[in-house]
Amino acid sequence: MSENPRRPAFGIALATFLAFIAILMVGIFKFKVPVHVLLFIGIVLTALVAKASGFKWKEIETAMGSGVNRAMIGLFIFFLIGMTIGAWIQSGTVPALIYYGLKLLSPKWFLPAGLIICSATSLATGTSWGTVGTVGLALIGIGVGMGIPAPIVAGMILSGAFFGYNLSPLSAVTNLSAISVETGLYDHIRAMMVSSFPAYVIATVMFAFTGFKYAKGALNTEQVASIQQTIAAQFHISVWLFFPMVLVLVLSVMKVPAIPSTVSGIFGGIVISLVFQGASITSVLTTLFSGFKSTSGVEAVDKLLNRGGLMSMMDTFSLAFIALALGGVFDELHFLEVLVEKMTHRIKRTASLTTLTIVSALAGNAATGEAYLSIILNGRLYSRAFDKKNLKRQMLSRCLGEGSVYTVGMIPWTTAGAFTAGALSVPSLQYAPYAFLCWVAPLISIVFSYAGVFILRKAKTKVVV
Repeated sequence: MSENPRRPAFGIALATFLAFIAILMVGIFKFKVPVHVLLFIGIVLTALVAKASGFKWKEIETAMGSGVNRAMIGLFIFFLIGMTIGAWIQSGTVPALIYYGLKLLSPKWFLPAGLIICSATSLATGTSWGTVGTVGLALIGIGVGMGIPAPIVAGMILSGAFFGYNLSPLSAVTNLSAISVETGLYDHIRAMMVSSFPAYVIATVMFAFTGFKYAKGALNTEQVASIQQTIAAQFHISVWLFFPMVLVLVLSVMKVPAIPSTVSGIFGGIVISLVFQGASITSVLTTLFSGFKSTSGVEAVDKLLNRGGLMSMMDTFSLAFIALALGGVFDELHFLEVLVEKMTHRIKRTASLTTLTIVSALAGNAATGEAYLSIILNGRLYSRAFDKKNLKRQMLSRCLGEGSVYTVGMIPWTTAGAFTAGALSVPSLQYAPYAFLCWVAPLISIVFSYAGVFILRKAKTKVVV
């Protein structure tokens, strides 16, 4: 980047951002254009505005590369998750979860029970994507088999997965939220609980009441029996099939980093496939690349199991790549910084500041396609404003978690939204209304702020004369 700290004018930055949002909305809702193309148009638009504002093409290219480089590990994990899904289906891990789950769960309590399962898994592993792509994949099969609409089940899965993701000490975003505002990790987690715990209780009740609507219709025993019989015919079912999942959980508790933990889970799936399912080396390696192919002839089972593999993530990878490049331009060339600084200049009330921070974090997700960038950018921009209000830094990190982490999976063009929609085969805009916890938590925080409760202020220092 150039040493000259050039920045676009506020009017130019605002017009560019609004034009980008308009392109997305019109393209998605009116013309049904793929988001990839719309993001590309956004890059072209922002690059042209930046060039007209005095930036050199080399600086713009560097900004795009910077956006991608900062999330390179996350992009690599896309492929690992795809291979994990394929390996865990072929090994029978996911089919066994579905098989046993259909025996144990009832439609009446399925949604709150699934919420607890997903949140516990995400808390233990520190990953939302891993929870969605494994346990979530099994639960959506069980829920649909019980007659519960897929968007409702997907909303429950997202709620549980991102609750754990936002509070786990093993989570990248949990640590990043604390680091970006220079507060302690467990200080941040305790602050997050202020809004997350009541939101979790409310969401559990909402899912329970939603599930009651499907209790009288009860379990479709014929369909469930057909799914179970088909799974049992394709796979050797036993508790040993859960070994890859248990292995990943244990490694995560031991604080082994995400990549070696996930790779271990993949190899665990390979071993189980070879030993218990009688798969050949060739079929196992092919599945890692192109996914599992179920040919049972039972549509419900084949639709559920025909997925996974490295190639299944290419669409999501390309979307994430373009979104991150656009995010780099917005970040490195100071478009969002100019907007936020202008907005905070007139903020007087603490409640207005916290609300603006949450909304800005949400806007950062929409603009950059990634919670990481939104957390880092907004953490840096709002630190001084929170200090001036005598607020603890964990108050800021809480707002970042509520605005960025909880909402990112509901936005179709973000990496998390694209991954969740692809893994569960449910469009983001269909499951978003049912991701109760993900939008209740930010709302609770805003209500608390205007009510003047749970405001985390610094202790006033006494002057000794």
